[in-house]
Amino acid sequence: MTGERPFIGTSWKMNKTRAEAAAFCDTLRASPLAACTEAQLFVIPPFTALAAVADALAETAVIVGAQNAHWADAGAWTGEISPLQVKDAGGTLVEIGHSERRTFFNETDETVALKAEAAIRHGLTPLICIGDTKEEYEAGRTADALRRQTEAALSRIDRQTDTPVLFAYEPVWSIGEGGTPADPGFADEQQAMVKAIITERIGRPLPVLYGGSVNPDNCVVLAKQPNIDGLFIGRSAWDAGGYLGIVRQVLDAIS
Repeated sequence: MTGERPFIGTSWKMNKTRAEAAAFCDTLRASPLAACTEAQLFVIPPFTALAAVADALAETAVIVGAQNAHWADAGAWTGEISPLQVKDAGGTLVEIGHSERRTFFNETDETVALKAEAAIRHGLTPLICIGDTKEEYEAGRTADALRRQTEAALSRIDRQTDTPVLFAYEPVWSIGEGGTPADPGFADEQQAMVKAIITERIGRPLPVLYGGSVNPDNCVVLAKQPNIDGLFIGRSAWDAGGYLGIVRQVLDAIS
């Protein structure tokens, strides 16, 4: 990180009942880190808990987001959630293009671009996930994969937009149970490349977070890399104490 306020957040994926979400929020709200200004904390619950989590954290400095949003404002899209509905539920950020959405739910570079455009249209901050598969990584095609996904995601974003836009590099081979954490130096090289592509395409830099088996043992060394602007944490942050512990470690290391 290069002195800017880092983003440190977690997506709960398909986890937590409303009661479990409330307990997480109670612990987070009781911590001094709920008012943290040295980092931008964010939490992305499932849709079933989005409104409740947004309400519970409304008086804190924590951003609350959704795990997906459609590109249409309304319509016959059974099972989908629109950007307007995300806003109505209290979300201000929306995660787009996670590898699980791309792999299992037919998310494409084109739909990622449409969703990013829709999020910005409604004043939501898109958090656009990009990543290389194990096959691409082993074949030395990481750079090609990240360039394709980054350029596609930016294809509908106006160079003049002042809505915040975030990216997260999440190697597909590093995500989930059994994932292999990326070497911090390798991750930093990819982040630098993605930042260069972003600046080349829209004329300004955007924050690029790292996600992929982030845990208490590697969070500090990752956070200290010059081109990593924050951490997007999975299962290590599903417990509020674990999340707060990582935030505290990172803040202590970079202060």
